[in-house]
Amino acid sequence: MDRVTRSKLKTDRFAVEVEHSVEYVSEHRKQVFQYGAGALVLVLIAGGIWYYRDRRHTQRQEELAAAMEIMQAPVAPSGPPGQLFYTTDDLKNADAVKAFKPIYDKYSGTGEAAVAASYLGAISMDEGKLAEAEKYFQQAADCGDKNLASIGKLSLAQVYLSAGRQPDAEKLLRALYEKPTAFVSKEQAAIALARAISTTKPAEARKLIEPLRTERPAISQAAITLLSQLPQQ
Repeated sequence: MDRVTRSKLKTDRFAVEVEHSVEYVSEHRKQVFQYGAGALVLVLIAGGIWYYRDRRHTQRQEELAAAMEIMQAPVAPSGPPGQLFYTTDDLKNADAVKAFKPIYDKYSGTGEAAVAASYLGAISMDEGKLAEAEKYFQQAADCGDKNLASIGKLSLAQVYLSAGRQPDAEKLLRALYEKPTAFVSKEQAAIALARAISTTKPAEARKLIEPLRTERPAISQAAITLLSQLPQQ
């Protein structure tokens, strides 16, 4: 799968969901995270930084913070002296995998490992490696921290959709809709679910997003856009 196709896949699948995740986290944590690392990675950065800053510093968190700095680094021909940057996405992803994989391997069962798994899954998804992405996102979804687990479940649902596993994706998204978290709001889950069932159950999709037209601007815009894409009744 070429890079253009991978980038389009990631943008199409995750752009709306990430926009609302970052917005929701910023509203509740009084911070705004603005990074250019790509759609799914953006919300993982938001969740990861919240997780890191909300806990005392340990070796695990220091390793996680160092790995997250790689994902925040810009991809550009050059950068200011002393600033980390990468000339290609491939180089950045390779370094990120080297940083996150030891955290994932050494600290299995911890929140840090769940964050690492989510990043590794996002990179695998970006590279078109759906089987690897599923493995990592499943680990994140099984995390004991419900907020981190919800990101894993949202991400896993997108892998299922990409693999043609509609019932599995729908089951996860319905569960997120019924039990939203600080990282996956009810509105976000509604939009993700509506997008997932837009072709198979357009009437239900419309019912889910009609009430969102008058919500805060970002959600309203996403709802109106999705409504315009649904089959006419």
